[in-house]
Amino acid sequence: MAPAPSPSPTNPTTANPPLANPLREALASCRGAAAATAVFSFVANILLFTSPLYMLQVYDRVLASHSGSTLLMLTLIAAFMLAILGVVEMIRSRVLVRAGARIDLMLAGKAFAGVFAASARSQGGGGTQVLRDIDTVRDFATGPALLVFCDAPWAPLFIGLAFVLHPLIGVVTLAGGVVIFALAVANEMITRRALKQASAVTVGAAAFAEASLRNAEVLHAMGMLPGIAQRWLARHHAALGLQAQASDRAGGLLALSKFVRMFLQSAILGLGAWLAINDQVTGGSIIAGSIVMGRALAPIEMAVGHWKAFINARAAFARLGTALAAAGEQGGRMKLPRPKGHLTVERAVVVPPGSRTAILKGVSFALAAGEALGVVGPSAAGKSTLSRLLVGVWPAGAGHVRLDGADLATWDREDLGPAIGYLPQDVELFDGTVAENIARFATLDPVKVVAAAKQAGVHDVILGLAEGYDTRIGEGGGKLSGGQRQRIALARALYDDPAFVVLDEPNSNLDAAGEQALVEAVMAMKARKATTVVVTHRLSILGCVDKVLVLNNGEVELFGSRDEVLARLARPHVVASQPPQPAPASVPVPAQAQR
Repeated sequence: MAPAPSPSPTNPTTANPPLANPLREALASCRGAAAATAVFSFVANILLFTSPLYMLQVYDRVLASHSGSTLLMLTLIAAFMLAILGVVEMIRSRVLVRAGARIDLMLAGKAFAGVFAASARSQGGGGTQVLRDIDTVRDFATGPALLVFCDAPWAPLFIGLAFVLHPLIGVVTLAGGVVIFALAVANEMITRRALKQASAVTVGAAAFAEASLRNAEVLHAMGMLPGIAQRWLARHHAALGLQAQASDRAGGLLALSKFVRMFLQSAILGLGAWLAINDQVTGGSIIAGSIVMGRALAPIEMAVGHWKAFINARAAFARLGTALAAAGEQGGRMKLPRPKGHLTVERAVVVPPGSRTAILKGVSFALAAGEALGVVGPSAAGKSTLSRLLVGVWPAGAGHVRLDGADLATWDREDLGPAIGYLPQDVELFDGTVAENIARFATLDPVKVVAAAKQAGVHDVILGLAEGYDTRIGEGGGKLSGGQRQRIALARALYDDPAFVVLDEPNSNLDAAGEQALVEAVMAMKARKATTVVVTHRLSILGCVDKVLVLNNGEVELFGSRDEVLARLARPHVVASQPPQPAPASVPVPAQAQR
């Protein structure tokens, strides 16, 4: 089959359309809720005028007229308006809660996919921090902090009412608002760097703790806990120090803003009394001015108090954007037909994430559908890196890996995944039943599960477990032996007859019976025309492969038929004096391999 043409970035008919921004989509879906919140916030702040107006009427009208009926009517009207205020506040809160839940529903799955994609490529921990970030953003969107920021824009209404009472009362109220807002800006400036550093150190400490817990057996067996704990405590204490530094600064500004507000409330009463003495305002204006100024400054002061929550939400929002971008890279692909297994590797160069040194250097080879390849070589030759490259875990920094002519990068992973079987060197099983693990936690098909288990030679072993296929194996498969985990993971790799299977050291934990079952599984894959790549240190398994690739220092040292390559390996002087068999004509041979 001729290789499929690769998409051209200059051809508008084949280029992928731009991916949508999940964050923008989630926020756009809440535009109605945002508009409703703004309307309810406006109504709520208008209704907050009830208290100052009530006090103004009581002091200026009721006390002057000694009218009980007027006082009763004013009180009933005030009670009615305040009841409406309570209903509006309740509705506004419910709207925000539902908007936050909607954002969570739209982002949670995509964020998990982004964390998964980033972790798979970098093999690093700390991804769960992004999942916690969803909670942070949702809690901010549904909590009192956002309500404060919704009320703050309406503070000018109260400042305007203060000017209506008297220009001097308005000036004092405006000056107080400016001072408290300046304190909020100062709070942002002096805490931003410390909070950002604290967040980064906290994420790093959490990732270090997660990695340590995954290797708890090693730490316990060799007494490494004190040293590891000391390293974690150092990071933890560094984060605490930075947070304490930011909190101390923010606390000082918060105390100063409270002092300014309380002093202004006293000053406004004194100013009102002075104006009343000079017959410029009535007695009711004194109390009304104090209430109005308090309502004008309250949301600004509360914004200062909730500034840390705003900063944390902003940082969480940024991390979510990065994670969702990683998830977006995996989407938007056109669906391709299920591959048959023709594999072509063209001058592939791989640099591991976080490194600047290439592990694979211009590797090229090709396999027809149904062929089995054995990959051998000394330690650190790049064999496991090649495995990750072939299944798309690590992308090629240069060159291409093509399956049925299409670059792996052009496949949608959800479509390609069922057609690929992968058994990594470090076997990981997940909390669930044996059957669920073999079925890859997709819709469980008992017939396919048993078929995969029989092909991996583990069916009888599973039947011998306490509950057979329904046995819960625990987190990481801790209830199973190393050989059992490896053979169940092999069955998972063979589930639903994938067209392309990569096995990285599949016999490292197997006994003689397990290795014989592995050989039979490889022969069965060849019989059904599945392309198979087996990375191994044990040459005994190479009896069932068609071709052998020898890696050395990240380069192809030998590639060819099994018998020819094994014969050359048995005669090292031949390897040194004769060039290796060239790769197929359709695959360019790297210069590094021609030696």
